[in-house]
Amino acid sequence: MIRRIAIITVFIAAGFFAGLVMTGRMQSAEQATAAPQADQPESAAVQAPQTRPAPAAPAGLPDLTGIAQRAIDSVTNISSTNIVRRPVSPFGNDPFFRFFDQRDFYREQREQSLGSGVVVTADGYVLTNHHVVGEAGAEVVVALSDKREMRAKVVGIDDWTDLAVLKVDAQNLRTLPWGDSSKLKVAEWVLAVGNPFQLNQTVTLGIVSATGRSLEGRLATYEDFIQTDAAINPGNSGGALINARGELVGINTAIFSQSGGYQGIGFAVPSNLVRHVMDELIEFGAVRRGTITGIELQQMTEYAARQLGAPNTRGALVRSVSPRSDAYQSGLRQFDIITTFNDQAIDDAYQFLRLLADAKIGSSAKLGIFRQGKKITVDVTIEQTGSRRRV
Repeated sequence: MIRRIAIITVFIAAGFFAGLVMTGRMQSAEQATAAPQADQPESAAVQAPQTRPAPAAPAGLPDLTGIAQRAIDSVTNISSTNIVRRPVSPFGNDPFFRFFDQRDFYREQREQSLGSGVVVTADGYVLTNHHVVGEAGAEVVVALSDKREMRAKVVGIDDWTDLAVLKVDAQNLRTLPWGDSSKLKVAEWVLAVGNPFQLNQTVTLGIVSATGRSLEGRLATYEDFIQTDAAINPGNSGGALINARGELVGINTAIFSQSGGYQGIGFAVPSNLVRHVMDELIEFGAVRRGTITGIELQQMTEYAARQLGAPNTRGALVRSVSPRSDAYQSGLRQFDIITTFNDQAIDDAYQFLRLLADAKIGSSAKLGIFRQGKKITVDVTIEQTGSRRRV
């Protein structure tokens, strides 16, 4: 009996000491993960979880709240009213009935368009799209961010870039600083600010999807668009596209959509081009551009390349040349393919038009020509063309 009691006592003692050993190990493990350094007071160990810093914002997502507010203060709501004449009779366009009173066949109607604008000078110059303003003689009202509404004068419009410059009688307006659109990079953050569907002061976030985008004349004659996936909808036209530094890098102009709404493809006129057009319209009432008079151009196609023996579809095809033009006298002929402009390669007709428009008026341009399997050079004079006179 005594021996049995001794054995039980030994087992109980062994279990007790084993428990102490396990408890000690677990306590040591907890201290290894949560305890402060040896030279820190014990109270710091208790407070450490409460003073742990908040996790940092993910890299690549800057705080854009401040620049968004500044942009909102500089973006306006624009409404314009145009008087248009529409036929109300099937004979309205018939030449036989033109000697009758035209009021019998046409009716004047008031058409209103809504869009956005950007204040670019403290003394009241506002940028927007031509298609927002409409034609000459439109009544335009600008609503500022502080709810003031005032009539605006149309300083000038430019069909080539779909831009318009307005002027309101105001001072000390908030403006956006100009950005250098040539430095934009694909995947750079941008904000689109405007009034889609009359929802004033709407801000959307996206990235630059592409630069130097041309849509083969479907939106404008001079196309050098910034493509963005920032949401742009009807009413955003004429609003601001700004970068992460709060600089104006573009004027939102159009979207590509099969539904009429946002599908992730929007286009803005780059700020460098906008600034040039604005300066020309303010000073001259029209944008002075270079041209070669007496010629018509068209895009190259695979069929045209085969017929003309060209190695590819790059270049601008001369559709026709007036025999009385300086271009004809310089040696340019029908069905010539313009492959270079002052030694710069030409991809298509729209690129050639942009280079031509930007050329110095009165200068001589060297055109590389592909004609009947041969490469020749033609020197032509750059003449001046205007877009739209002051209204």
